[in-house]
Amino acid sequence: MEKMVNIHQAKTHLSRLLLRVMGGEEVIIAKAGKPVARLVPFDERPEQRKPGTAAGKIVISPDFNAPLPDDLLESFEG
Repeated sequence: MEKMVNIHQAKTHLSRLLLRVMGGEEVIIAKAGKPVARLVPFDERPEQRKPGTAAGKIVISPDFNAPLPDDLLESFEG
């Protein structure tokens, strides 16, 4: 469930709002009734990617970098 509060309420009750967010709730902060920001629970970043995990799964054609045929090139360049 999300809760909308104005900026003054957010500044005044930030600690309370953070407790609600830590409980899984989403809080929208609005200015003059228009949403401007969203407080959501912080997700830990996923593990850092390790290069080489797709080794042997991807095949690149030997002519990958060859010039395109003129008719195909024209369709890209207009």
